[in-house]
Amino acid sequence: MKMENWPFDQPSNCAVVTVKAIIYGELPILYVSHEEDDYGWQFLHDNPVSMGDVSVVALREILELDPSILKLADLPAGRVATRRSVRSEWERKTRT
Repeated sequence: MKMENWPFDQPSNCAVVTVKAIIYGELPILYVSHEEDDYGWQFLHDNPVSMGDVSVVALREILELDPSILKLADLPAGRVATRRSVRSEWERKTRT
């Protein structure tokens, strides 16, 4: 995905955390976290995650998998966004 005005606070090649099932299209992204301590991003689903499931990819790859993530580019560090399904709107929340 090529964008003239990259909207995220991290570069497009920034390493982000996700899981293999999302990369392979088996599960959708339902949970997004923008970390306060290192400004990193996590893109997960609502199933339990084991360390063997974790993968690191470039932020631009996440946008290629799910362009709706673009709506979260301005998600402040320390916040999360969730949705019930890919058809649901993103809900922004303070981390609990």
